Amino acid sequence: MAVGPGTLPEFFPVAGVRLGIASAGIKKPGRKDIVVFELAPGSRVAGLFTRNQFCAAPVTLSRKHLAEKAPRYLLINTGNANAGTGARGMDDALACCQALAQQAGVSATEVLPFSTGVIGEPLPVQKIISALPEALAGTGDSRWAEAASGIMTTDTRPKGASARVDLGGHTVTVSGISKGAGMIRPNMATMLGFIATDARIAPDALQALASELGEQSFNRITIDGDTSTNDACTLIASGQYSGPEITFDSPHLPILREALKEVYLDLAHAIVRDGEGATKFVTIHVSGAAAQQEALDVAYTVAHSPLVKTALFASDANWGRILAAVGRAGVADLDVDILEIYLGDVCLVRGGGRAEDYSEERGQAVMNEEEITIAIDLKRGDVSETIWTCDFSHDYVTINADYRS
Repeated sequence: MAVGPGTLPEFFPVAGVRLGIASAGIKKPGRKDIVVFELAPGSRVAGLFTRNQFCAAPVTLSRKHLAEKAPRYLLINTGNANAGTGARGMDDALACCQALAQQAGVSATEVLPFSTGVIGEPLPVQKIISALPEALAGTGDSRWAEAASGIMTTDTRPKGASARVDLGGHTVTVSGISKGAGMIRPNMATMLGFIATDARIAPDALQALASELGEQSFNRITIDGDTSTNDACTLIASGQYSGPEITFDSPHLPILREALKEVYLDLAHAIVRDGEGATKFVTIHVSGAAAQQEALDVAYTVAHSPLVKTALFASDANWGRILAAVGRAGVADLDVDILEIYLGDVCLVRGGGRAEDYSEERGQAVMNEEEITIAIDLKRGDVSETIWTCDFSHDYVTINADYRS
């Protein structure tokens, strides 16, 4: 169950980035569950990682390797998170990096590991190592769609985005894939996201773009309010296009930023549309806030309310649940007599209560839609924020109750 068609785009190959896919049988025999990114020498990578203090071993090791050497390979496995595994987890993640490095002829510090799946189980190292020759032998620049499927866990469909833009007569390509459907309230990026461009981007500008775009996209989505132990998102710049290096002062930076932002947002929205058991794609827009955190507090309180989320699933225009969530969001000195709450273009709340022109029929018409906007104008300032979420259905409980079976 998911919202919208969910078809993958035509992926444009990114020069200097090749992908390989293999089956290690980590959770299900025959399933493609290993993905390898091979990066051209000179590629630059910026990473964002979970702030969950029980972060997984591959997160810790990727941070360490990024600080030491320019990455040449990314190694992703699904079916096992290698989180909550203590010292053994670090040894296992490093063993996988060493095995790939040996086969590829690079150093282990040039390999970044990523894992997703069940927490608390030892990583099946030998299964992963045994699958590496298949992944390395099959690398190519046109395997983005297969890689999108290869990083899925409880996802019902693969997620990808691709764009091209002209920078001063030079064509730049951006392609990316992501995965995630549950345990999603990223506090940095998404569960897993990989975005690549063939532009040559200065290291400081690359990290700034990764942070800024991650904040505007993956850090504005929530399925269930849970931040994963394994969240990771990388922005890769292979530098293989024929144009000049993009720096903070480059006149082409705004154009490149917009192309990257389009891909980031598409990937983030795809996660919400495929939220576990989701039947609604919900935009929550808070305006008139006095500060950014105030706007986010209101938006996330509404998004995380089980009562709001179940009403959305039922297509029940029970607007009192939204009102109650706004009221408990912790905004100091909130003037409830002047704020307004809308469902689509229908005003629900005005003057401290139900809007005089509201009707159940109009509210119900909006609630019947697959894509819904909840807009809240606090009338306290000029700050606004937007986040994206989904509803809670019976299937969310079933999926998570059966996750390990």
